[in-house]
Amino acid sequence: MAYTIDRTFENGSFSDIVKRATKALSEEGFGVLTEIDVRATLKSKLGIDTPDYLILGACNPNMAHKAMTIEPRVGAMLPCNVVIRDVKDAGIEVNAIDPLASMAAIDNAELKSVASDVREMMEKVVENI
Repeated sequence: MAYTIDRTFENGSFSDIVKRATKALSEEGFGVLTEIDVRATLKSKLGIDTPDYLILGACNPNMAHKAMTIEPRVGAMLPCNVVIRDVKDAGIEVNAIDPLASMAAIDNAELKSVASDVREMMEKVVENI
């Protein structure tokens, strides 16, 4: 089972794709709660040079509330991460979590329905970048 919704951009800078992703998330009701610069972290902690790699921790408050009402421990699986990374010769790749895949371990049909709705939203996000 695939666990991400993916798209590769052959044109556009890394920072441009980050801006476009943030805007697309906002248009679907997501806010960015966390921004992890993996490249900078690996450089400062390990002295390793890597291509740009950013993790956006996105949350749609309405959907998060629905999910936590159904399954209070689901917060351990939140937020919805979106990775933006430089794949060198291939361009900039966006990988958004597939909520259905991340919730597969939880045996709760009502929660899976919410995850399906969030998946549709994340597909739109990736499509609209």
